[in-house]
Amino acid sequence: MSKKIAVIGGGVVGSTATFYLSKHPQYEVTLFDEATGQATSASAGIISPWLSKRRNQEWYQMVKLGAAFYPGFLQQVFSNGEIPKEVYQQVGTLLFTKKDKNLEELLKIGLKRREEAPEIGELKILSPEEVRERIPIYSKDKRALFASGGARVDGKALIEALLTAAEKQGAQIIREKATFTKTKSNKPYIETASLKEEYESVILANSAWLPEILGPLGYKVDIRPQKGQLAQLQTNWSTDDWPVIMPTGEKDIIPFLDGKILVGATHEDDMAFDLTLQSSSLEEMVLNAQEQFSECIRTSDIISGRVGTRAYTSDFAPFFGEVPGFDNVFAASGLGSTGLTAGPLLGKILSDLILGESPVLDPRKYPIEKYVK
Repeated sequence: MSKKIAVIGGGVVGSTATFYLSKHPQYEVTLFDEATGQATSASAGIISPWLSKRRNQEWYQMVKLGAAFYPGFLQQVFSNGEIPKEVYQQVGTLLFTKKDKNLEELLKIGLKRREEAPEIGELKILSPEEVRERIPIYSKDKRALFASGGARVDGKALIEALLTAAEKQGAQIIREKATFTKTKSNKPYIETASLKEEYESVILANSAWLPEILGPLGYKVDIRPQKGQLAQLQTNWSTDDWPVIMPTGEKDIIPFLDGKILVGATHEDDMAFDLTLQSSSLEEMVLNAQEQFSECIRTSDIISGRVGTRAYTSDFAPFFGEVPGFDNVFAASGLGSTGLTAGPLLGKILSDLILGESPVLDPRKYPIEKYVK
């Protein structure tokens, strides 16, 4: 008899966990997701974590392994071996600093980290002229650090591919809001508008909504929501192979195929779960990109925007593991703006915990009991 497993939350973590669990025919896997405010589907990711100065070593270990995990992971998702460029492409990253002299310091950091992370690839400080060779519209005079191993990923396209593959493997996707409780026998019990069911195991991958689902059961969860907006531009430029651009500040420029460019994102801590796209915020990000990188980037090229909700803990650290006091219920959250970098790896780790396999990261270094009480 097959065991029933539920996954609540269809972002990159939950979709990846569903994909890996549905590979095992002894499990009947159901994903619940109403897809409201999901950060992954609204995001475009830069897979280039190696040059961060953030000092949290557990965080760096997670994002480093997350970046290395991507190519093999996508080879499994796309069984024909061809990874669509509109989903993921290794194009390199260009990183700028406020002070030019800081590039040498970052280069030293990158060269040291490359000893354990060869996927960083080539590291080189480019002159303004060399930057223009890669991106002809560059009109400033600052140098940049180039890392050839950097990549771009479209969150929405990745989720669609994951869920398509999971359904082919037998997973069921239910687009409804799920509530969660315990039966008298301490088994996980899920209810939606169309379903009431008991499960052997549950994964809670609902990001910023984790307090909402665990709160009624008496848990206090250290998670806060953060609103993020991206501006989408359509241009006539040949952007297919442009590297990702990381100017000073937090407003990155992410070129995709056929002249599509995403600029952002905002980091709005006081907007809770508000999902209103604000044209003023989109325009402000594009003007920032114009000032930092090129006058060719114009607000008139904005065709749409994306908005989603990220999840942060009070100390900005991610966590995962078995929910305290609730056997066979696992949760993860707190990835913040690195969700697309670390999310697939974390989804695989949660599936390993369900399967009783040893995960690549030690849960004791990402203690869920510190954030879920």
